[in-house]
Amino acid sequence: MQSRTSSPMEQSTAVDPRTKLPPQDLDAEKSVLGCLLLSSEAYDEVIQRLHPDCFYGDNNKRIFQCIRDMYEEGLRAIDVVTLANQLRKKGDFAEVGGAAYLNEIMAAVPHAAHADYYAKIIREKWIQRAIIEACERTLREAYDETTELEELLGMAEKRIFGILENQEDVDWIFIDDILDAAFQRIFERMDQEDTITGLHTGSYGLDDYTGGFQPTELIVLAARPSMGKTALVCNFAMAAARANKGVLLFSLEQSKLELAERLLCIHAKISGHKLRKGELDEFEQATLDESSIEMRKYPIYIDDTAGRTMSQIAAIARRLKRRGNLEIVIIDYLQLIESEDRNISREQQISSITRRLKFLAKDLDIPVIALAQLNRGVEQREDKRPRLSDLRESGAIEQDADIVMFLHRPEAYDPEDRPGEADLIVAKNRHGPIGTVDLVWRREMLTFGDRSPIAIDPTE
Repeated sequence: MQSRTSSPMEQSTAVDPRTKLPPQDLDAEKSVLGCLLLSSEAYDEVIQRLHPDCFYGDNNKRIFQCIRDMYEEGLRAIDVVTLANQLRKKGDFAEVGGAAYLNEIMAAVPHAAHADYYAKIIREKWIQRAIIEACERTLREAYDETTELEELLGMAEKRIFGILENQEDVDWIFIDDILDAAFQRIFERMDQEDTITGLHTGSYGLDDYTGGFQPTELIVLAARPSMGKTALVCNFAMAAARANKGVLLFSLEQSKLELAERLLCIHAKISGHKLRKGELDEFEQATLDESSIEMRKYPIYIDDTAGRTMSQIAAIARRLKRRGNLEIVIIDYLQLIESEDRNISREQQISSITRRLKFLAKDLDIPVIALAQLNRGVEQREDKRPRLSDLRESGAIEQDADIVMFLHRPEAYDPEDRPGEADLIVAKNRHGPIGTVDLVWRREMLTFGDRSPIAIDPTE
């Protein structure tokens, strides 16, 4: 069989990648930077789509990085003057083109209305460049005869799927869419009949310790795997949603469908095991239908995008807060938040993440709950009750959190040790007492409740 040769027409139209510029749009890059200097709201739209590497022009990349750093440091007065000052501090002012180029950026757009459109263009060009780079790397590896075929295919697949994941823009899913001030707040608390001044947690015992989840607080809930920490924060979410308080759930580990099933199970009080196996009787099916109808009204938003960065999490939360009803953010879990700086240690990365979580709580004036994993060391000692020192990268988490809680179930280590019971250990409480809340753990229904005469269920 003869090999096929290219026709003269095919040869004349073939693209030689060595002589062709990579896909890029420098006008769009200048325009989006101009929008960021005109409007802080434009930043929240743009940061979900772009990171510095999305920019083709090195000067544009440096300018975007500088603007992002200013936002992350809490600076809100960002314009051409403050940007120029920051660039000078970094030693980048002359390298990016100086005042002439910054003025050129400002002249590129009259307003910030089209920031998201420009960001889409830049992102599309970056994805095209990423595809080209992935193909070029795969091509080089394919010519290397020492590379195993399965390894080659695996690396190629990983690169392409990585690009596919990066182009997703879905953020969240709606289950249906100063003394004077201090005294005023104190008097308001005194006037109200309810002693719970924050968001009800769903547990009277925990409310006694915290007064409810308070605005600006960073709350860390930590446990070893399979203790039920995701179930517990789902109970917190349901308690807030039933009170018509907007909840934003970042599920960095479980899918949105898995989380929705958990929430349905908690609300309907039916067996999660039977729900997963599809073995519901007629009564349970009817109960599930009723729960589904009621839950459609709940202001619960879910984002299950893996690998979220703090910049993306903060931007999504701020956008939702501007829309109106956002009263609490829950992140499952802290150590799965992707760091934006790969050149520092993991402990430094966690320190940066927890610091920015606390800043987010203060910025939006809402409580933020972050789940965290404990070190394996807790399982290697006789007393398995968690301590603050058991937190992974504990220094930063303990320092930045207002409240640190541990979920401990003795039966996880010994089935005969207090089955069906759980301890919620309040190990740190910046504004209140520490101690232990005695809980009942209903494994089948994924619910926790108080083990006291005034016990409540978060779905009642």
